Amino acid sequence: MTQDIVQPVPQAYAAIDEQTRTVGFSMASDIHTCSLLKTLAASKPGGRFLELGTGTGLSTAWILDGMDEGSTLVSIDNDADFLKIAKDALAKDPRVSLVHTDGADWINENSGEVFDYIFADTWHGKYLMLDETLNMLKTGGFYIIDDMMPQPNWPEGHDEKAKNLVAYLDSRNDLALTKQVWATGIILAVKIK
Repeated sequence: MTQDIVQPVPQAYAAIDEQTRTVGFSMASDIHTCSLLKTLAASKPGGRFLELGTGTGLSTAWILDGMDEGSTLVSIDNDADFLKIAKDALAKDPRVSLVHTDGADWINENSGEVFDYIFADTWHGKYLMLDETLNMLKTGGFYIIDDMMPQPNWPEGHDEKAKNLVAYLDSRNDLALTKQVWATGIILAVKIK
């Protein structure tokens, strides 16, 4: 077995990747994580998907590529310039809503919504407002986070935040949790009650 990605990349991926490099956005999910996101998305036909932290849309493209035609994705980001790259490449897809907003505001305004799949790739939903985000996850739904192994762009002291986050997720009795020392460090959880 190798870590080579042999499945085709999404049609919009190359254009988004080029723009991502041009603007210097260095916090995009790596291609291994994106491949996993696509595979997991394929397991939720007719699903409701949430991505917290669109960035430039690289991971968004992969999630969409795994979704069936009956699924929907809401992806939010607070940076209009990065979100514009995602919108230029992906907004024609009727399954996706790309929303420019603050994470806390969106979570508070949509607390009654429930999702089959949440990819939390920003502070809100991961380090902030975690309980509120997990309350939006259906039983049987996936909660996915990446960048859990030390990253070169981590600010000083962030390793403690990551350790505390993992310990908290481990302590919850409503999640079945797998920690993967792969890609950038992925945690995959399923809500069990």
